[in-house]
Amino acid sequence: MSRVAVITGGAGGLGQAFARALRDEAAGWTIVLVDLPGALAGLDEVPGVERVACDLTDDAEVATACAGIVARHPAIELVIHNAGVTQIGLFGDTTLASQRRVMEINYFGSVRVVAGLLGAVRAGKGTHLAISSVAGFAPLYKRTAYAASKHALNGFFSSLAPEEAEHGVRVIIAAPSFVATNPGRLDAGEDGIGRPGAAADGFDEMTPDRAARIILDGWRRGTPFIPVGRVARLGWWINRLSPRLYARLMMRNIRR
Repeated sequence: MSRVAVITGGAGGLGQAFARALRDEAAGWTIVLVDLPGALAGLDEVPGVERVACDLTDDAEVATACAGIVARHPAIELVIHNAGVTQIGLFGDTTLASQRRVMEINYFGSVRVVAGLLGAVRAGKGTHLAISSVAGFAPLYKRTAYAASKHALNGFFSSLAPEEAEHGVRVIIAAPSFVATNPGRLDAGEDGIGRPGAAADGFDEMTPDRAARIILDGWRRGTPFIPVGRVARLGWWINRLSPRLYARLMMRNIRR
């Protein structure tokens, strides 16, 4: 029987890296990629890979998409909550509407998918794997909306973990620093919202394939929190020991 993995943001660089890594495993996987219709349209047809078009900010659309997935796959082993956007800009130059938009995609999008797939993941004794960020546990310059959405994501999934443990379900949070998923292709609008992994002020970037390997290795080991890469690991410890020192180092590096 095939193992089932659902990947939101499945058409993006990191989503595709997760799909490649799972397809390379000896164990057979059925991979369900969830993304916007336009993003999925450019993907090649691959055996064992399903594509589900869905806008994660639409309650009804997510409920319908998840119901269809569950009808085909009543037991799901892995859900990778990977969909998201970035927003770059000083808070004084952004709008409340853009702040809400980032939260709708990065935070509520994951909450909707968890709700829609809750029973199937319990049936599969599976894992919710949330792709957060260093900005989920520490401040990040010119990214108030993005950091707020990732902090909310961390709070939601870390609180979900003990609830779902009673059903044999694991909840894991991965926190990459800068993953070069869209180098040079930020395509940000006037509200500063753009493609993740395209920031010009990133540093110590890693490829999506390397990030996916680190995260999936942590998932296999059952690690509840996975800092992804050297900067994320150092940032985690420095921020815990001295938030002021972390903020100073972050500002020095990101302004270079």
